[in-house]
Amino acid sequence: MDVPLWLAALVVGVLGIKLARPPWWLVALLLLGGYLIADSFLSPTVDTLIN
Repeated sequence: MDVPLWLAALVVGVLGIKLARPPWWLVALLLLGGYLIADSFLSPTVDTLIN
């Protein structure tokens, strides 16, 4: 099943807010930063760190 990146980021953000109650600005910063890194030249490096 292929899930668009924006949908996965939205689901992770909503679940993170409901479960951990972090500040909104921190959630927005992490989601935006993750989205930008996923589409950049750093994505292979991040992929090797995660896997």
